[in-house]
Amino acid sequence: MTQSEFIILNFAEIRRKSVKLWKALPKSYYNWKPDENAMTAIEMIRHVLEADYGWNIIINNGGMTNYKTPWKNRPFTSVTEELKFAEPYRKTFLESVRQFSDKELNETKIIHPGNGDEKTLGKYLLRIGYHESVHAGQFLSYLRAMKIDRPEIWD
Repeated sequence: MTQSEFIILNFAEIRRKSVKLWKALPKSYYNWKPDENAMTAIEMIRHVLEADYGWNIIINNGGMTNYKTPWKNRPFTSVTEELKFAEPYRKTFLESVRQFSDKELNETKIIHPGNGDEKTLGKYLLRIGYHESVHAGQFLSYLRAMKIDRPEIWD
C-alpha cells in the first residue's frame, strides 16, 4: 500500500465515524451551541465538509486569495443534504490525494494560508485528518451536553 493509500484509508475511517456522529443529531438541535461564540452543531458539520474544498485548493498549490466557497448562501436543511452536497468535493479531494507519489508526499512543501506554517505534503495531509478528528471530539461533547445518546464510534 502506498503512503497516499494509507492516508486515504485514514481519511475514510475518520469520515465514517464523523458521519455516524452527525447522523445522531436530531433536527431540533441543529442550531444548538454551547455558548454564543461557538459554532452551532450544523455549522460545525458544514465547516468540516466544506474544508475538503479548501484543502484541495491548498494541496494543489492553488491560491486562496480569491477563495469562494460553493456553500456561500446555501441554507442549512439537513445533515443528509449537507453530506450529499459535499460528496463531489470530497471525491475530488480524495482523488487529488490518490495521485501523489511517495516522493511528492515527502518532498512537496505546503504553506498553510491561515498561519504560514510550512509542512511537507504528507504531514499536512495528516493534519487535515487531525482537524476533522478534533471536531469529532467537539461534536461528541455537544451531543453529551444536549443529553443525546452518543453513537459507538470506538469499533
